[in-house]
Amino acid sequence: MNKTAPPTSILRNNMRKVLIIGYNPTAKKLAGYLQKQKTKTEIVGYCDDEEKVNELSDYPIVSNLHNTIHLCRQQVVTEIYSTISPAHNPNVYSLMNEADQQCIRFKIIPDFNLYTHKPVSINYYKDLPILSVRKVPLDNPYSKIKKRIVDLCISIAVIVFILSWMIPLIGLFIWLEDKGPIFFIQKRNGKDNKIFNCIKFRSMKTNIDADSKQATIDDERITRLGRFLRRTNLDEFPQFLNVFMGDMSLVGPRPHMLKHTHEFSKLINQYMIRHFVKPGITGWAQANGFRGETKTIRQMQRRVECDLWYIENWSFILDVRIIFLTVLSAIKGDENAF
Repeated sequence: MNKTAPPTSILRNNMRKVLIIGYNPTAKKLAGYLQKQKTKTEIVGYCDDEEKVNELSDYPIVSNLHNTIHLCRQQVVTEIYSTISPAHNPNVYSLMNEADQQCIRFKIIPDFNLYTHKPVSINYYKDLPILSVRKVPLDNPYSKIKKRIVDLCISIAVIVFILSWMIPLIGLFIWLEDKGPIFFIQKRNGKDNKIFNCIKFRSMKTNIDADSKQATIDDERITRLGRFLRRTNLDEFPQFLNVFMGDMSLVGPRPHMLKHTHEFSKLINQYMIRHFVKPGITGWAQANGFRGETKTIRQMQRRVECDLWYIENWSFILDVRIIFLTVLSAIKGDENAF
């Protein structure tokens, strides 16, 4: 078998010649990306059956699959990109082997457009490639441990040095104003959608709507002390007990009441993804001003978008930044805190 060596001019100019197998949206997108690369790239064209092409293509349909390698030798192609999966056309396997024999680099572009328009991450379990359509840094055991250590250290410090005197003091004021329980304990959805008891200082009069109705700016259920607690975020401090017990984290998506999780999961796409990680006392949404009452679906959608961004971009530095922004907001005051 004759092998054609690349001309010296191609090597000298660092030119690479590319052939794309398949003519479809993925192939056209790939051609557009290759055009914009800094390295000198010449796209020879597409390999596909001409009868499948019903439009004027940006590059010519130069061959069908059966003549791919022959064409590559003629055109001195250095790389082949296949947008056709071997599972859909077994001939791709043969082309891979032939390309190896001709010293042509063969690469496969999987098409996930049916499922997602976002980048996928690839991991390996020994020799098995595992594709994930969503990158969640906190799925990494090391990251989980690091975050948990920080949660434990800070929650223990708050419990010992703050809650030890805050609970008796604020508890007394709550009882004096409105006889009843000190804490408001509500079932909420946590990590992996598991239900847990979220603990807060009670800021409302005991009422039957507590598990179904959000607080509003002029809510008559809120006590005088409760308005102060909510405005200063002091009502959230008992949640450090939730952090210590492992139900929550310092930073994460805010946990919602069961009724709202049930309703919003049907109205907002990807809503349940926010339960991939532990809920937090504060989160990226709250640091960006999305807190308080949500009057529209769009308002909740914006919160969910923030939560998903946090889940996919988590880092220790990001947690520190969110905590700093939350403290700064508490000092300055937040118009949405009521």
